[in-house]
Amino acid sequence: MNAKRIFLSILLGMVSIGMEARDIPFIGAQIFIEPGQTDSDVSGWFRTMKDCGMKACRIRMFESYCHGKDGWDFSLFDRAFDYAHENGIGVFATIFPDMEGNGIGGFKFPVDAAHEKTVNAFTDALVAHFKDHPALKAWVLINEPGVEGVLPDEPFTNARFEEWKKSHPHKTFTPEGYPVLVHFDTERFLLEYNTDYLASVARRVRAIDPAHQIHVNNHQIFRNAAEYDFPAWREFLSSLGASAHPSWHFGYFPRERYNLAMAANCDIIRSGAGPIPWLITELQAGNNTYSAFNAFCPTPEELAQWMWTGIGEGAGGVIFWTLNPRGVGGEAGEWALLNMQGGVSARSEVARKTALAISSNADIFANAMPLESPVSILYARESLWAEKQVQLGDLTDSDYEGRHEGGVMKSAVAMYQALMEHGLKPQFGEMGEYDWTREDNSGKAVIISGQVCIPRHYYASLRSFVEKGGTLLVEGLSFFYDEYMSDVFGHGFPLSDVFGATLEEVFCSPGDQKIDVGGRKMWVHLWEGILNADGRKTRRADHAYGRGRVVWIPSMIGLGAVRKGAVKKLSAIIRDAIRVEEQPLSFSRYGKGLSLQVLCSGKTFVSVVSNSGHQGKVVRIKTGLRRGKTIFSQAPDGKRCRHFGKYVFLPAGATVVDCWE
Repeated sequence: MNAKRIFLSILLGMVSIGMEARDIPFIGAQIFIEPGQTDSDVSGWFRTMKDCGMKACRIRMFESYCHGKDGWDFSLFDRAFDYAHENGIGVFATIFPDMEGNGIGGFKFPVDAAHEKTVNAFTDALVAHFKDHPALKAWVLINEPGVEGVLPDEPFTNARFEEWKKSHPHKTFTPEGYPVLVHFDTERFLLEYNTDYLASVARRVRAIDPAHQIHVNNHQIFRNAAEYDFPAWREFLSSLGASAHPSWHFGYFPRERYNLAMAANCDIIRSGAGPIPWLITELQAGNNTYSAFNAFCPTPEELAQWMWTGIGEGAGGVIFWTLNPRGVGGEAGEWALLNMQGGVSARSEVARKTALAISSNADIFANAMPLESPVSILYARESLWAEKQVQLGDLTDSDYEGRHEGGVMKSAVAMYQALMEHGLKPQFGEMGEYDWTREDNSGKAVIISGQVCIPRHYYASLRSFVEKGGTLLVEGLSFFYDEYMSDVFGHGFPLSDVFGATLEEVFCSPGDQKIDVGGRKMWVHLWEGILNADGRKTRRADHAYGRGRVVWIPSMIGLGAVRKGAVKKLSAIIRDAIRVEEQPLSFSRYGKGLSLQVLCSGKTFVSVVSNSGHQGKVVRIKTGLRRGKTIFSQAPDGKRCRHFGKYVFLPAGATVVDCWE
């Protein structure tokens, strides 16, 4: 038996032992309930959901629609819940307190003590009223926590910030004795404030309704990730979710990379969720005209890619925003899965087709879990804090893209793209979510790309990771600062023995240059670093330490490759550096715009292959497995995916989902 077959046999055994059955992934949609809708309207939307195979809906429970003459009046939502129950639809009910001028994104924190009382009164009354309704599935604590690092200048928040400061005195000096000038007070407070407020709402809900699930959906993940302490949230959540609207949330990426951004978004949420389930709580369903940064209407093929990317990443469900268009306000007539007359659209048809594909293969999807990648790309929230701290006004010059806000995440996603397009899907998460406690890291690789600020408390974990057999790939200006934003390399780099070098100098050259990196010409954006390895100057260090090794390239090759269309070469450099075990399913060669997710279900594997490029591609699946049936296939009108043994042709924009035995 050759090495590949031995590896597959071991993996199949691991997958088939101890696998717990779970509910199959569901497809659902937000039903927007507001005054003025007829009984026929509301009942029709729920029947349409049932006809589309949808099992769940989300309803935004507006406090402003619940005030009656003599107290609370929930009749508007009673009707919706009743129709949901009649059609077998579970309801994710979003608690949506009244807050003047914030009817789209919604409430984040109370304004003052009086507002807190009204919020609590509404929450208590709402939960008590609906807790016994058979349609209720989960409470969504608030809609889209996260304020992009800007604290509300309001009495409730200001008072808590002042209390926090009293219990968090400033550190005066770094371990070397240098003064600490940057404290990240706002950022550290906001990290705790989001957690504490969500926990308080969860406790309030639990006191009245101990039975139903508690959920929250995060948004604008590439900007807001630094505000979210996901491991702490697991203590009070039943599931974690994401709002993933390309027109709102993927502004760092062009449209042809939206599916890549969707995959990275899903991976960040999956990493944050850890042992609890997660889902896509909001997915853009339809057209924007005015209510998004980058307005557009997704094609059915894009919706198919986004849905199946989420499912392939392990999402427990996908809920579209929205089924029906909102009637009034800033989103009126937009976002809907249905057409403006409430009829089916090509987009709702692909949702129905997806739901049918899942339900028709319930035996597979009930046990399907994502294949765990041996490669993890990690970001540090402190790097996002530092990046924001050093901005000098509104710098939009593309020659400095890596230095603008977003450079940290773009660097990490560049490495993610390079591996994804070769069919080696990495994991993506925050450094604090990674399991640093393993006794054996053989076959594991961690990539730290463009993370300019790494706190010192990770140094011991990184040392142990490499010492116990792990491979660490470090790129760009990673480790430039510690948590005090002090100059790490100028004060004696504590990990120089692990890395086999220290940073001697870094040159900032606006734009992109081609340089020799370890014998290969590579495009580098903005920063070129020179290492000192035992007196030898080099642009790349490859150093063995313990049972592992560190590859260090202190130049921005990731973003440079993406900017100059050289991701194929970047992919080769990364794969050569990390040298991980062959996976059960991958691509035989790099393909621009391709992506692969793999689910394991007993002895069955499910591959999700998408082509978000502008040209059709023939993909050879590299595997020792035998291809079985095709579960789902979607391509633009007049085109189709075609299989030839282990080869598959995907037209531009296509997605195909196959079984492998």
